Amino acid sequence: MSKSLATLKSPSRGFAKRKKTLLLITMVLPGAIWLFLLRYVPLFGILIAFKDYKIFSKAPNLWNNIIHSEWVGFDNFKFLFTSTDSLKMIKNTLGYNALWIALGLVISVSFAIMLSQLTKKFIAKTYQTLMFFPYFLSWIVASYFLLAFLDKTRGMIPNLQQDLGMQVTDWYNTPGPWPIILTLANLWKYVGYSSILYLAAITGIDSSQYEAASIDGASKWQQIRYITLPNLKPMIIILFIMNVSKIFNSDFGLFFTLPMNSGPLIPVTQTIDTYVYRVLMTNAGNPGMSTAASLFQNLVGFLCLMGANSIVRKVDEDSSLF
Repeated sequence: MSKSLATLKSPSRGFAKRKKTLLLITMVLPGAIWLFLLRYVPLFGILIAFKDYKIFSKAPNLWNNIIHSEWVGFDNFKFLFTSTDSLKMIKNTLGYNALWIALGLVISVSFAIMLSQLTKKFIAKTYQTLMFFPYFLSWIVASYFLLAFLDKTRGMIPNLQQDLGMQVTDWYNTPGPWPIILTLANLWKYVGYSSILYLAAITGIDSSQYEAASIDGASKWQQIRYITLPNLKPMIIILFIMNVSKIFNSDFGLFFTLPMNSGPLIPVTQTIDTYVYRVLMTNAGNPGMSTAASLFQNLVGFLCLMGANSIVRKVDEDSSLF
């Protein structure tokens, strides 16, 4: 007994443990440094949201500018709520995000389940690649692809309408179809990415559960209902909570670049992000206003995250984030 204790307390075992700890810290260190430099250090810039930020000719560095700029309280936040477009941009931001969270969840899970049922590996990998590819395309590239279809003079759809004797639609001056176009574009870009995440969770399900269900005579639909979906529930809830936390944010490229910044489409494409950009372009780029808008979006997102997590914790504590 004493010999085993002496072995455990030997210097060689202590050195090996310290070496292992050092190796683990070394692995974590690059990510920790990146997180600290890009996520925590910039938090100092929140002060700009409450100041009339000016660039001073004497020592014109960020620190000096922030310290000597005048405090204005919540004045930088007023432009978000005093404009006639305030209700419209908030309604568009919340409406689109709520719709896309619901559609994205249902469609992504459905595609993931269908992909998991493919028996030929080559076909499955091909579908996964094709679905995942749009996620890497920028909205600038996508906007020119869309322009090739919708351009009034050279677009494929207007030319087809003209050949059929139909009235040619001026798509970039007609707001009506754009909620559908934006929704389809969002699904086209992000459904593949989400499906891959759900597919990874499906592949982690113990195959013996399906074998036992098959022996008991369960159909494919019954296996999906009673095995696949219950095992996917933690992943579904986590992604749902994360998406809810971004409900006050919008994809700037989708709402600004895809419609080619067309003025007549503003009623259906104006969101908080595009509104802030347009205001800044007409107000000589006041960084205090943009910082205030970002701070407001992140605070509301944090509250939505905490609220959604609290609701999930009350319903199913094991599925909550914390």
